[in-house]
Amino acid sequence: MCGTCGCAEESGGTRIVMLREDDAPDHGHPHPDPHPHPHGCRRPSGAGETVTVEQKVLAKNDLLAERNRTWMTGRGIVAVNMMSSPGAGKTTLLERAVTDLGGRRPVAVVEGDQETRLDADRIRGTGCAVVQVNTGAGCHLDAEMMREALTALSPAEGSLLMVENVGNLVCPALFDLGERSKVVIISVTEGTDKPLKYPYMFAVADLVLINKSDLLPYVDFDVEQCAQHARSVNPDVRVLTVSATTGEGLAHWYDWLTEQQ
Repeated sequence: MCGTCGCAEESGGTRIVMLREDDAPDHGHPHPDPHPHPHGCRRPSGAGETVTVEQKVLAKNDLLAERNRTWMTGRGIVAVNMMSSPGAGKTTLLERAVTDLGGRRPVAVVEGDQETRLDADRIRGTGCAVVQVNTGAGCHLDAEMMREALTALSPAEGSLLMVENVGNLVCPALFDLGERSKVVIISVTEGTDKPLKYPYMFAVADLVLINKSDLLPYVDFDVEQCAQHARSVNPDVRVLTVSATTGEGLAHWYDWLTEQQ
């Protein structure tokens, strides 16, 4: 096991399940490559070898990500990579977004989780095109998984493609998927200091959504201080306060999404 995030290091530790609306019950197949660990994992064989492997893994991922980006750009598809810790409200925000934005342009969703198709079923309930990627023991989506998701989903030209990454504030930040923008969601129940504890995630973000603002009267959370922490690691990041439950601030988020086109 990886000491950083709990990923299985053995060959076949990651598996992908591509699900469509007409799929049979859940099934899986082994990922063709061993799951890499360019996020602080250390193997007994020596630091020098580990660094070399990590560099090769990231270089391969970046190459595949650039191919994804070129493919989507050529079709006018704008992909937004949504990242957060588990329970921050990504899926609920997506449900609201695909419902509210569906009339403006085609919207499609890639759902990333270790197991189950629960989130994909929720999104499918809105009538939105969606595909589920199950990573098994994997802690993040990568560019190869994204390529397979694009093939299975076949989003329409001009689509807004929303990607819900696996719930994790560490590894997803390291793996480019070919997306246009990265969004980090933090809920007010998680603590004001999250950007300081997980600085790289916030450093790569184009937008930070502080979600569950309707709970602010009941928790110890300082919105302005959290925004300052985020800007201390990423001076250019935009921060919006929203509530997926009440709808507060969502219009500003939708305006931001429109700006990404």
